[in-house]
Formats: sequence, structure tokens, C-alpha cells
Amino acid sequence: MNMLIKVCGMTRKEDVASCEELGADFLGFIFHPSSPRCVDAEFARSVELSTAEKVGVFVKQSATEVLETMKNGKLNFAQLHGGQNEEFCKAVGRERVIKVLWPQRYDSVKEFQDDIDRYTPFCRYMLFDAGSSGGGHGKPLDFSVFSEVKIPNPWLLAGGLSAKNLLEAISSAKPSGVDLNSGVEVSPGIKDINKLSAAFVSVHLANKRNQS
Repeated sequence: MNMLIKVCGMTRKEDVASCEELGADFLGFIFHPSSPRCVDAEFARSVELSTAEKVGVFVKQSATEVLETMKNGKLNFAQLHGGQNEEFCKAVGRERVIKVLWPQRYDSVKEFQDDIDRYTPFCRYMLFDAGSSGGGHGKPLDFSVFSEVKIPNPWLLAGGLSAKNLLEAISSAKPSGVDLNSGVEVSPGIKDINKLSAAFVSVHLANKRNQS
């Protein structure tokens, strides 16, 4: 199965068009006011996609606010990035939730596995982000932890991914997909078509290696 590709932090329609043309599966729209990539539901709604699905990234909103933004922005998924619990996931709807966890926040592999098991019934996808801060920081993740845990749901790897490290990351972590953001930008929210293209080439090469 081919690697899923999500490009997060969309702020310009020309970048949306480039990502769709390259074959992105998901495009992320950030609704966190302190993020330099923050947009509003009106912008997300105005974006017409032919194949990719829209993902809203939420940090501190209530479940009601998330549902309202998803409706107003015509979003397919909610990426829950702020420690939202199982009840929150249930309120949004399992099939629409991408649950984010930070492997480096855990003191042990067991604690990480416990949270994977805890959230597995309440989300469609999981996303594991580098470091212990929020997204878009460009810090690479230590991939060794993924050989020590069992992840039942499809999952995306995030954190400082670019053409320079994607092949190693995919080979080491063996994710279902990757989430690109700061590694394909010239500045926060402004994508670089050359970096994007190179990243997609790397993912396609990884796909070929996995199938050989």
C-alpha cells in the first residue's frame, strides 16, 4: 500500500493547488491562534479540493467549537493536537479523528503503548509528532521507539520531515504515512514548490523500495 501524504499548515491557495497536483492525500488547516500558520474556517471552506481531504488542526477548542469549525470549513478530519480525551474524540466521531501523541513526552515505552491502546478505539488515524512541543518545529524524531510498540491504527509520522530525511524516516519508523510542514517551507505557512516536489519524490521512492 502506498504511503499516505499529508501537507500541513496550508495558508495559500496556490500551495493547495501544488500539493493536490503532486498527489497529497490530506491537507492540513491550522486553527490555533498562536500558530503563524493559523487560518479561519472561511478560508478552509473556500478551498476546493478534487482528491485530497481537508484536516483541521485543533489545540484548545471545545468539542462544540471543533464540530462547528469542521462544519463551517467543510473539513473531513479533526487532528486533535492538545491532549483531548476519549470523550472528546467520541464527540467529534471516531471516523473523523486523527489523534496526536508525542513519543518523547513519555518516560517509558510502556506509557507510550498505554496511550496508543487508550486512544486506538476512538480515532481513525494516529499521528506521532517529534519533540515535546507543538507542531511545525522541524525537530527530527528518534525512530527507534516505533519498533518497540504495537500500533493497530494507520498512523502518520511528523516532525522535521523533508527530502533530506524522508527515506531514512520511512525505512526506520515504517509509518502508514507522513506529515510534511516546516521541512517543505521557505517561511511558516509559505510552501516551497521545489522542497515539496523533492519530498514527494522521496516518498514515491520509499514506496518502490517497500514494494520490491
